[in-house]
Amino acid sequence: MAHLEHIEAIEKRLWNAADTLRANSNYASNEYFLPVMGLIFLRHAYRRFLVVKEEIEPGLPKRGGKVRELTKEDFSQKSAIFLRPKAQFDYLVALTDSDDRAKAIIEAMESIESDYDNLRGVLPKNEYQELDNAVLGQLLRTLNPEELQKASGDVFGRIYEYFLTQFADLKAHDNGEFFTPVSLVSLIANVLEPEGGTVLDPACGSGGMFVQSARFVERRDENPVEKLTFRGLEKNATTIRLAKMNLAVHGLEGDIQKAITYYEDPHELLGKSDFVMANPPFNVDEIDADKLKRDPRLPFGLPGVNKKGKVSNGNYIWISYFYSYLNEHGRAGFVMSSQASGAGRDESKVRQKLVETGDVDIMFGIRSNFFYTRTVPCELWFLNRAKPEEHRDKVLMIDARNVYRKVTRKIYDFSPEQEKNLLAIVWLYRGETEKYLELVASYCRRMLDEGSGCFTAQDDEGDQIEPLPTFIASIDSVLDALQPFLKTQKKDGPHAGVLKELKDALPAFKNDVDAFKKAIGNEHTGWKKQKTSNGELKKAVDRLAPLAETSRNLIRQSDLLYKLICRLIETCENECNARDNEAWAHRDITRARKSADEARQMAVEQLKQVRYFWRQAHWLTERFPAAELRDVEGLVKLVDRGEIEANDWSLTPGRYVGVAPEEEDDDFDFEEALREIHVELDDLNAEAVELATTIKRNFEELGV
Repeated sequence: MAHLEHIEAIEKRLWNAADTLRANSNYASNEYFLPVMGLIFLRHAYRRFLVVKEEIEPGLPKRGGKVRELTKEDFSQKSAIFLRPKAQFDYLVALTDSDDRAKAIIEAMESIESDYDNLRGVLPKNEYQELDNAVLGQLLRTLNPEELQKASGDVFGRIYEYFLTQFADLKAHDNGEFFTPVSLVSLIANVLEPEGGTVLDPACGSGGMFVQSARFVERRDENPVEKLTFRGLEKNATTIRLAKMNLAVHGLEGDIQKAITYYEDPHELLGKSDFVMANPPFNVDEIDADKLKRDPRLPFGLPGVNKKGKVSNGNYIWISYFYSYLNEHGRAGFVMSSQASGAGRDESKVRQKLVETGDVDIMFGIRSNFFYTRTVPCELWFLNRAKPEEHRDKVLMIDARNVYRKVTRKIYDFSPEQEKNLLAIVWLYRGETEKYLELVASYCRRMLDEGSGCFTAQDDEGDQIEPLPTFIASIDSVLDALQPFLKTQKKDGPHAGVLKELKDALPAFKNDVDAFKKAIGNEHTGWKKQKTSNGELKKAVDRLAPLAETSRNLIRQSDLLYKLICRLIETCENECNARDNEAWAHRDITRARKSADEARQMAVEQLKQVRYFWRQAHWLTERFPAAELRDVEGLVKLVDRGEIEANDWSLTPGRYVGVAPEEEDDDFDFEEALREIHVELDDLNAEAVELATTIKRNFEELGV
């Protein structure tokens, strides 16, 4: 579990363990989530503390033979929190049932707050007195599994975000409104590219916009603490605590003020922000218009006001605020209700004025089910006060409603590659052709690496594995286990047909695997001389297409071989009275079949990666063959102001890009469709178990 991309399984396991404790207690989600987040904060802080301590100690100065003690300043320089002994997680985990764990955790939190003014009054403390001592012990142990004790990278930062996601799904706090899905936040940050300056989020929730901005800077091998200044507004005091903890758990700080943004502007950043990022509440209709009449943050005037003196819909209040906070070169990216881009009457007039500034840059249409607590579709708006002259009268419309990955039956997101592909469109729009070409090239290289990984790779624990050779060996092992029994059978017995089919298929599979290995090796060797011009890369993608198809064929052959093995075993058991034969080694055969199934799954998953990354490269080169932005039906169109005016100043991408043509059957992704079916089935099964538990509990309470 050394790498960030391998923690999905443990995230889920930690959550399930923590949620089981909640389910078996008397605590509601909204009573449980803050103490849990506090412990994850402590666990992450301790991990960072140990890493930095190991870096610092060898260089500490000595006086009189004594090494200088560690200080808070030593850790601040490394984006880590200094922890006194009683605030260190190992100390808390080691407490026994006879110890007062709640008291110890509270003291740990207080010691951190005493050293860090920005966290004073932020960390959960009294909440732990509401949890049983035994539950706290289980929770501490749950969040301290052995495989995470030596984990590297921002593992606990990821886990912190994952738990926020899950609690949002449970509507643990304010109907889940504190959390914006990471998929959308990441896309906003990567389109905006906040390389340095002041980042303002006037509806900051749990601070996800700040975290993703920092990650963008980190990917440039720069220190976000030195490059970015974070300013936030949030009306809910508990959510502010979450945000400050979220920043701290990622080694960041920010000035987050408690305020109702509609009426208050404590940061006074009008015209001073380099970047504005936000996910404001949608369609609010109770804003007092009288309080806003002279607000300088409304350069386009008020949208509609109803008879009660309330703003009919607050969407354009937010949009106006975001625009007004930007300095002369500022950029904004925010989530907005899909109603806003095509709203009529007074809202349309505000939108017209905004479009006429020339500062509306990019619009993304996002399908429904990206949020955890609302199913409605939304749009991402991007404003740029320093748009290039050639784009001043144009808006890039991207309809991403058909780009998604199904996470659960109710929740969708973007895969990392889908996000990069959408970003590639933006790069072409900005004339950043090299970024686009490097992405295509990286997909090709990754495809070849995954192809090599079919023969030699490393698993999550860093051990060497050989997926395809292991699968072939496992099939041979099953045959070896069956051989003593088969020798006792007539050659034309019931098993003969399936055995012949298997013996015909296995050599063909081995030959195809050898040919695949050779082709992958040749391409790997040739790639060292691969030219990265668009024409040459497009040829490379076309050249690699047969390899992608071969990987899919090998998956089918692997599945067939395993089915034949299972049929052979079944035929022998059912029709040859195998259990009455002393030569039938039932235990060995069962063990060999199970090993073959595990090896098949490992090989198939690795083979899928080969075609997957080729398809990403092909997705780009098929749509943008000249490595230049062009209109793609159902996906993207660069629209001029005249066309926008002719469409009632609408900024709805789907109104301009048209409908994507239906894909041919050859392009149907059966594997992805099957994966989505399994996701839905797993969710339905989980819901069925949860419902059965609830019914059982209700009957028990009724004494039935």
